[in-house]
Amino acid sequence: MSNSPVIVCLPIADRQRSFEFYGAGLGFEPIGELAEDGLPEPLQFAVNDGIRLMLIPTGGFGWVIGGRKVADPGVGECILALSAGTNAEVDQQIDRAREAGADIVSPPAAQPWGYTATFADPDQHLWQVTTTP
Repeated sequence: MSNSPVIVCLPIADRQRSFEFYGAGLGFEPIGELAEDGLPEPLQFAVNDGIRLMLIPTGGFGWVIGGRKVADPGVGECILALSAGTNAEVDQQIDRAREAGADIVSPPAAQPWGYTATFADPDQHLWQVTTTP
């Protein structure tokens, strides 16, 4: 097996809005050649050395999944989790997400599994930021 990164693909409603949220808002690094709209195509971001995020417009996402129904916005079928080294890093990431327009689903708090918080991106995909005890 090659050492290529894992690519997580999510359906989105608006390329520009998602580009701004994940790039300028969360600070993820965009990857790829620019398309006519000035955004990378495909719209991808490096989350870390092993994970990329690919954002696919909803119509194209339906094609990719073989015509299966794309979940309605706000339907949480998975949670994408980001690890943080400290409680302060969790707070900083949640503040960044809030400033970028995220809905804070659960504010930072100590839980039995670590210090954690969850936010929803503009397309209502859930992201959890957490430390482990």
